[in-house]
Amino acid sequence: MTNNKKGYVGFVLHAHLPFIHHPESENYLEEEWLFEATSETYIPLLTNFKKLEEEKVDFRVTMSLTPPLLSMLASPLLKERYIKYLEKHIELCEKEVIRTKDNEKMNRLSKYYLDRYKSDLHIFKEVYNCDLIQGFKHFQDIGVLEIITCRSNSWLFSSYVCK
Repeated sequence: MTNNKKGYVGFVLHAHLPFIHHPESENYLEEEWLFEATSETYIPLLTNFKKLEEEKVDFRVTMSLTPPLLSMLASPLLKERYIKYLEKHIELCEKEVIRTKDNEKMNRLSKYYLDRYKSDLHIFKEVYNCDLIQGFKHFQDIGVLEIITCRSNSWLFSSYVCK
């Protein structure tokens, strides 16, 4: 007997980080988790959502944004530190481009990261005015992103309950 019923699969993107904001120290290593996630996840998501919107692709995404993550994304101090993080990486990449000028493979990689960090800085400051939350809200407002949340009294609780 053949079952001809069709079903649907739904994937939910879960965006969460433990609360890692430490205003008492300017170079707190764990804050780089947020900066890495911003460059490697949140900005690429927004960039691809924007591209889909511009190409008039009908898409739908459900994504959780947890309270600790939203609090960190909204923090003026963490926004300032993210800009410093990008500027530091841009400076390092510029030095690497010069240092690796005789190694084509490494030079190409250095240029890739230089372009990537410059792009992240431009997108963060110029496209989203240092407010990625409003970027996600835009896609919610036009009906392509359903933002959900979860209760997260601690990172451990949200990591297990909200999967």
